[in-house]
Amino acid sequence: MYLLMVGSNRISPDVIYSRDSELKIAVYHVDSMPYTVAEDEIQLYGYLDESLLIFETIDISPDDALEVLSAIKWYTSYIGHPEIEILPEDPRIQTGLALAL
Repeated sequence: MYLLMVGSNRISPDVIYSRDSELKIAVYHVDSMPYTVAEDEIQLYGYLDESLLIFETIDISPDDALEVLSAIKWYTSYIGHPEIEILPEDPRIQTGLALAL
């Protein structure tokens, strides 16, 4: 079971809370709010139409790490877009391929 705290203004992220654990995930709508990567947290990505969402854990513990995808899938269903593909890497960063000749 999850709860959602909607951001208090357009530059505050929504926060997903788990009722059964200490898991918290901030949801950033990157097109309309500032975002800086937190090095010790997990970040996952998804597109809502053309807008990039970043899902970032808040004070993640190892016990809660397995629940992250469940919470994100709950959120995408809650907002009416269960089809959102969750990406492990930031799609804005181009990664080059190393070729061995």
